[in-house]
Amino acid sequence: MRILSGVQSSGRLHLGNYYGAIREFVRMQDEGEALYFIANLHALNSVKDPKVARALTFETACAFIALGVDPTRSTLFRQSDIPEITELYWILGTLVPLPDLANAHSYKEKTERGQEAHLGLFAYPVLMAADILLYDSDVVPVGHDQKQHLELTRDWAGKFNLAFAPGYDPQRPEKKPGVFKLPKERIRDESAKVPGRDGEKMSKTYNNTIDLFGTDAEVKKQVMSVKTDSTAKDAPKPTEGQPLYQLLKLVLPHDEFANVERDWSLGGKGYGDFKTRLLEGYHAAFDAPRKRYAELMADPAEVERTLKAGAERARGYAAPVIKRVREAVGL
Repeated sequence: MRILSGVQSSGRLHLGNYYGAIREFVRMQDEGEALYFIANLHALNSVKDPKVARALTFETACAFIALGVDPTRSTLFRQSDIPEITELYWILGTLVPLPDLANAHSYKEKTERGQEAHLGLFAYPVLMAADILLYDSDVVPVGHDQKQHLELTRDWAGKFNLAFAPGYDPQRPEKKPGVFKLPKERIRDESAKVPGRDGEKMSKTYNNTIDLFGTDAEVKKQVMSVKTDSTAKDAPKPTEGQPLYQLLKLVLPHDEFANVERDWSLGGKGYGDFKTRLLEGYHAAFDAPRKRYAELMADPAEVERTLKAGAERARGYAAPVIKRVREAVGL
């Protein structure tokens, strides 16, 4: 089984990236051939400063490794180190219907929030489809918000197979395989829905994150700014619409959260007490990765060697796929 996923290098990594994606990357390393990439081409939709773009790509690589992605068991690489990706992006795009892109949830959401409606944002799902299809991926772990993108990928791959693989039968692909393998989704569980400090989905775009590798002072400020209501200290606290409660449930070990939940329902403690417990749980969970991250940040040459080796392996996976595609379309 070949597993494929990635994370954009468009800002500092945060709790949402870890609980929503990277934690599962680590768990899946032993399930099959795992390919994980730093989506720095996607990140160009929002990062326009070249120095910042390079720095964020490097920081994201360090974060992957520090959090448990093992380059000896997985293929870790930069998206931009794979020239075949942009070639496939163009070829696949010649068959993508415009209404599919216009109706994509991500495009609508981001433009409604004020992001510029340029080609990169509009065609984002095509590049994502190329990311998935280029490596003959079998399984792609995605959150509920990205499910539509995988469905589009499967639709476009099937459309391509019908157009360029004579005899291809979508009902019986084992009889006559198409040019592309149709990947299956793995929807992440509800814990992947990580709330930001304001209660919305945690996202760099919404500026509501708790950073994984910020300074102690920055992280403390972020934790202490998690939105709460005006419930009195002595009163039981509501659980609905409470990002603090949800974050405690995510970060704390099960037995510790059971104690927090008891105190939360009984009353007698203020939200400040619970924020302190969240901060303590954060440090218990992430201080070791934070130390490893600092070590990696101080050794850029070693990180670069790791990424180059990963790109070489990834291009080995990509080579037979792009060969099939080029032959199919007559290039």
